[in-house]
Amino acid sequence: MQLIVEQPAASWYKQQLELKNGESVRIFIKLGGCSTVVPGLSLGVNKELPINPGLSATVEGVTFFIEEANLWYLDNKGLRITFDEQHEEIDMIVE
Repeated sequence: MQLIVEQPAASWYKQQLELKNGESVRIFIKLGGCSTVVPGLSLGVNKELPINPGLSATVEGVTFFIEEANLWYLDNKGLRITFDEQHEEIDMIVE
């Protein structure tokens, strides 16, 4: 199980959330949205400090993480975060 944040996605988040090097982004479970993993739940992001990270990746000077308590959502799979340039949007792919 691993967290992969591709460089274009990290750059997009850095710009959109006005992130500076050394800051962090929490990936969390939220009610609603579109998911192929758990119906009725999806992933969201927020600029936050980690408390007990289960997975993390530092890209473009920013640490992206998922708290240990939220790893159940991935069902022992990994998460890849990509940026779709054609549609100018983020894709979160559980693989």
